[in-house]
Amino acid sequence: MASPDDKKLTERLTRLSAGALSGRQIGIEKESLRVTPAGQLAQTPHPAGLGSALTHPWITTDYSEALVELVTPPVRQTWGVIQCLVDLHQFVYEQIGDEMLWATSMPCSVSRDEDIPIARYGSSNVGMMKTVYRRGLGYRYGRLMQAIAGVHFNFSLGNRFWAELAAAEGFHADDPAAISAAYLGLLRNFRRFGWLTLYLFGASPAACRSFLRGEPSGLEEYESTLFGQYATTLRMSDVGYKNKVQSALKIPVNELEEYVEGLVHATGTLHPDYEKIGVVVDGEYRQLNANILQIENEYYSLIRPKRVAWSGEKPSHALLRGGIEYVEVRALDVSPFDPVGVNQDQLKFVEMLLVYCVLRESPPIGDEEQERIDRNQLEVARRGREPGLQLLDGNRERSLNEWAREIFDRMRPIAEALDEGDEWRPYSTALERQEQAVADPELTPSARVLRDMRDNGESFFEFAMRMSQGHREYFSSLVPNAGPHARFEEKARESLDRQRQIEASDTLSFDEFLRRYFSQ
Repeated sequence: MASPDDKKLTERLTRLSAGALSGRQIGIEKESLRVTPAGQLAQTPHPAGLGSALTHPWITTDYSEALVELVTPPVRQTWGVIQCLVDLHQFVYEQIGDEMLWATSMPCSVSRDEDIPIARYGSSNVGMMKTVYRRGLGYRYGRLMQAIAGVHFNFSLGNRFWAELAAAEGFHADDPAAISAAYLGLLRNFRRFGWLTLYLFGASPAACRSFLRGEPSGLEEYESTLFGQYATTLRMSDVGYKNKVQSALKIPVNELEEYVEGLVHATGTLHPDYEKIGVVVDGEYRQLNANILQIENEYYSLIRPKRVAWSGEKPSHALLRGGIEYVEVRALDVSPFDPVGVNQDQLKFVEMLLVYCVLRESPPIGDEEQERIDRNQLEVARRGREPGLQLLDGNRERSLNEWAREIFDRMRPIAEALDEGDEWRPYSTALERQEQAVADPELTPSARVLRDMRDNGESFFEFAMRMSQGHREYFSSLVPNAGPHARFEEKARESLDRQRQIEASDTLSFDEFLRRYFSQ
């Protein structure tokens, strides 16, 4: 007998036309460390040929000057995302000389925090704010944790979807509150079922021993490598983005105002440990402030509600102004087996899962359920491939395998809807491949990483070096795409000009700039 949640999903699928999902858009933000030919973290500045990291829309940096972030514009087809990433990678490789992009999420061997250069964005107030924020992250959590790379998946549903759902359920298609409520339902369900992406696409079951600096981890050791026999993604475990302060920070996604209030509280409340660091010490900013979060982007989450903000606008202010515009999934590791770090099967599966999450009934999440969600995510990250692993579904335990198969069954009609008119059935095929990975954990990327290391007698560093060198050779062998190449060169020049204009137009002191920003 179908559950009420399943009935809601079936009803919505029945009411929507085959083309209701045709207007959805996706985009990728992919991070990679620049490394030397010997696999050491690059100490060189962000290449000028790539443009300004402050103002370039597609090529920037994340935490470190050596952590390149490539951003694709929103498109409707997964192949368009992959093609854009290929073009961007080709252009980057042309600009970085003999350096490489590290092929894994977990960083290369780094002995000291001081060897990780913090990203620099020029002398403008907005550029200085970005650098000081990163300096604060280093003081709070250590620079090495911030050097972990990931793939972020941005997703929005199109106007046609909202028009049809509104007609079926009696709300106005242009009502931002109703759309935000539906997106929040998506976020809650992704919190519930996002462990599935960690199992299927986790690709960081190992790391260099230097990453943990001798701290106890419960991981097994092999030469210079630490690994979990059944781990899927150390990046998303307590070994990766670990943060004791934020682990106690429970920001709910039941109501938009409640979510924003949680962020406002965290960005406006002092924390004793961060007060000890100091804000301005010997005339230099160590962090933007001593609050639980310096700014809202510091909040780590598997998935975030987003809206494109105006210049200088806080993300929370943008959300209250216009409602949720899209969601950002932050659960994907960089795939070492794909030159651009991700593949179409992954993208198609995440699309299907997000559609499943928005169509399914999504009751509010209370504190007890959030604790179960957190436990499930950690269990899957640490030992997701362990035979018979049990997860918490409500007040009962059930096997990961059984629960995943149930979700796949519910997603099948979504795959068929997305395949409408395509004889190749790419979404159904992508779903079938992930079903196979649940039936046989050896097909998962995390198992493949450990198997490759074992079969080749490699440490994690040697494995990552081999994959990075292979990716470099791949992009070097491709004939440059003249159109995108010219656009990237032009955009690089424009971004450098734009940075100079911003720096020349500043009239406020940095102190006053920060005061005005935080007074929003």
